[in-house]
Amino acid sequence: MKIKNFLLFSILLSFILVACINAAIIFFMFNTLEEIDVNALLILSGVLFILLTIVLNSGINNYINYRIDKIYNQVNTLKKRRISRINVNADEFDFLARDILKYSYKKKREITKLNYRENYRRDFLGNVAHELKTPLFTVQGYLLTLIEGAAENREIREKYLKRANLAIERLSEIVGDLDLITKLETNDLKLKIDTFNIIKVIQKVFDLLEMQAKKRNIKLTLDKFYDIPEFVLADQSKIEQVLINLVMNSIKYGKIGGTTIVSVDYEDEEKVVIKVTDNGEGIAEVDVPRLFERFYRVDKSRSRDQGGSGLGLSIVKHIIEAHEQTIDVTSSVGVGSTFYFTLEKA
Repeated sequence: MKIKNFLLFSILLSFILVACINAAIIFFMFNTLEEIDVNALLILSGVLFILLTIVLNSGINNYINYRIDKIYNQVNTLKKRRISRINVNADEFDFLARDILKYSYKKKREITKLNYRENYRRDFLGNVAHELKTPLFTVQGYLLTLIEGAAENREIREKYLKRANLAIERLSEIVGDLDLITKLETNDLKLKIDTFNIIKVIQKVFDLLEMQAKKRNIKLTLDKFYDIPEFVLADQSKIEQVLINLVMNSIKYGKIGGTTIVSVDYEDEEKVVIKVTDNGEGIAEVDVPRLFERFYRVDKSRSRDQGGSGLGLSIVKHIIEAHEQTIDVTSSVGVGSTFYFTLEKA
């Protein structure tokens, strides 16, 4: 980019400089009593004025355009390197360049974030539609079959109504989980923080899931006998939900005839860490970073056969983060997985 039309500024500056020079000459000749040749002075002034105008206009143009080109070159480097690596000198033009670079970098980050959110929104809506479509079509299929005459057969009617009811229950589960995760993400869900014995909660979860575990011949157990209570400070109902989700996952994807072990240990003086370990099929390393995403499934076909909304681990993560704690997972294919999260020690 070139900036021109500094001629008026150059003329004004040249006029001031010539006037100053003439004033100095007149003052000198007046003090030395020399005779002033007005014509020569005017010619000299005209020549100086023209020369100064040309030199100043050219010099200012070249300097300003050089600085502007430098700014544009620095802005262009934004695509190749970070602002912190750009060498900035402490003059007014470099301050301008730095401000432009910061503004450009900020806008680039905003655009990247908006693109990410748009992709996330599109994927989320697609996943919701897909998850809702399956139970809805199932219910519709069974009902249409009954309407077309199958209802006359009592055995078929009862079987199809039961299957339709199961699909409606899954649909309700998806809607309920969506409502819960929305509240968690908008901080609309209030936690009731209290002190409780985490060992009792684990035992309660084992009792609730005992029948599901027996169906796959999976043993639910603690890693050792806890002769004293382990008190934590959290929302008991929400932590119970976390444990139900984690233990239920270990049952669904654990090895038939395997074991799910829950342990409670100390991370430091202020936190305890609860681990849920199974000896199931494990999770591939490439899938681990995305496990807590909404609707993400390691094995989509098998996961849907096992049921669930696809939101369980995402809900677990939000609940733990609402407690300002952390959750993570380690896994090896063919060996098993360990999900572990921290809670504040009471």
